[in-house]
Amino acid sequence: MKLQITIDGKAYAVDVEILEDEVSPPAPGYAPKPTATTHNGLHANSNGDAWDADVKVCRSPVMGIAIKVNVQSGQAVEAGELLMVLEAMKMETNITAPRAATVKNMHVAPGDAVKVNQVLVEFE
Repeated sequence: MKLQITIDGKAYAVDVEILEDEVSPPAPGYAPKPTATTHNGLHANSNGDAWDADVKVCRSPVMGIAIKVNVQSGQAVEAGELLMVLEAMKMETNITAPRAATVKNMHVAPGDAVKVNQVLVEFE
């Protein structure tokens, strides 16, 4: 695939090869607008965190590394409480609880790599 990009007013033609059939991370600085439902059927809170109400899981909105995990299995959390922090391209994304719940399972630990839409936390 050929693309043209412009950097500091200078245009460059580049060839791009897609190596995997995987969802790409959002561009740096991209912030989705809060909506009731995202394009993939997941509900999103004001931070853009994906919340799947049917199976009660919190999914990753970005591809990155879990740099901080604030909760553990069995812990009760309040709506808006910080669950973890993900880092993607030196930008931090706070993952917060979409509503009051109890953590059933943590699927990530500090230092783990995560993919877009990967289950991070499962709630009871």
